[in-house]
This record gives sequence, C-alpha cells and structure tokens, in this order.
Amino acid sequence: MRKKIVAGNWKMNLNWDEANALFQEIAAIKKEGVEVLIFPSTPYIQPFIDTANRTISVGAQNAYAKDSGAYTGETSFQQLKSIGVNHVIIGHSERRAYFNETNVQLREKVDAALMHSITPVFCCGESLDIREAGNEKHFVTNQLKESLFHLSAEDFSKCIIAYEPIWAIGTGKTATNEQAEEMHQTIRSFIGDHYGEPIANSTSILYGGSCNENNAKELFSCYNVDGGLVGGASLKASSFKSIIDAF
Repeated sequence: MRKKIVAGNWKMNLNWDEANALFQEIAAIKKEGVEVLIFPSTPYIQPFIDTANRTISVGAQNAYAKDSGAYTGETSFQQLKSIGVNHVIIGHSERRAYFNETNVQLREKVDAALMHSITPVFCCGESLDIREAGNEKHFVTNQLKESLFHLSAEDFSKCIIAYEPIWAIGTGKTATNEQAEEMHQTIRSFIGDHYGEPIANSTSILYGGSCNENNAKELFSCYNVDGGLVGGASLKASSFKSIIDAF
C-alpha cells in the first residue's frame, strides 16, 4: 500500500513566534494512516526537530549537492542529516524558475540526498505555455528521466514524487480532478515502464498545485493521487488539518 502523505511547504514565510505557534498546533494533530511532513524555513528546522513527536516529520526546503566547502549561504545534505533531517524538497518550481536549477543539478542533489539517507521529495511540473502546447506529458516525464532514472530500483523506491502544475501555483487555479489524475497516472505509468509495476505502484505521488481545504477531498479521491504538497494552505493550522482529514 502506498503511503498517504500531506506535506506543508512554508516557503519563506512566518517569523519565529508565528512559525513556532503554527508548528505546535500542527504537531497536536493526530491522524492515523497519514504521514505529515513540515518544511519550514531553515532557521526553524533544528528547534522543530527537537520538539517533534512521532506524528510529524520536519524537512528542509532545499540543500546543496556538495558536502562541504566554500559555498557561502548554502546548506549541505550532510549538515541537514547531522541534525536529524530525513526529507528534503528537490526541484520545486520556484527553485527551477528563480534560481535556474537544471535537471542535471537536481540529479546531483538527488544523489547527495540518497547518499545521506535523506528522502527526496522530487517536484516536477509544467508551465501554462507547455500545457497549452500539448507537451505537458513529455515535459514532465523528461524531468523524471533526466533527474531520477539513473537511480537503481532500490534507490528510486526511496523517493517521493510531487507533481506541481506551475500554472496552478499561487494563481488560485487548480487542476481538475481529471487533469490531476491523468498526469499522476502518466507519471506512474512512466515509472512502471522503467522500473516495473511493483515499484510504480508503491511510489507515492503528491499533488502540488494550490491544494487546499476545499479541493483536497476530491483530489485525494483520485486513485493515483497519494496526498498533497501544500503551500499557502499549510500556513493556517485549521486549513492544514482539514487537508489531512480529507483522507
């Protein structure tokens, strides 16, 4: 059975008092059968890990592929692992767009994460231009191919996939259930063609395009949608709880 996962990506939001209050509220949420991941800003990771319970995991929004060196402002996977981080988001659309991260660079990050026994939450997705041109399936599967498909079957099975239609992030738009299911099925089928059906059917694929308390139940009812990578709706405990309860 595939893991059901709800992950909150807080991005660069909240001061310490706000973040700590939100974390304490979320940490009190109990939901059997759902894995809850929180990705706060880097300064908050250590104190949250120190107080986290078994119902919640704290991850990082980004990391650098090198273990150490003269890379001012960067944080390595090795450093994150040393404080107890077990999940890192890799390839979020904002990292690709604002910081020009390429599929090759993301491949290096995936390798570094797995080398330090950190689970990559690998993001893939297309812009509106690509979708309107009808190239969304080729574009997304190529992201997987170039950044993940060099992995052994054993290592790939340690990854979580997050499909984020870029045209639906922060725009108020959401893919229809049919659009979400179609792309998730395409991704799972593509994984199956390369790694076989058992691995494809055990890989959790999250939806990451403006998932919120109003649409989560319908999205999560789709066979190939195993949860959500949640942005804005993860910044309010009541909204995030509603998404968790949508399972």
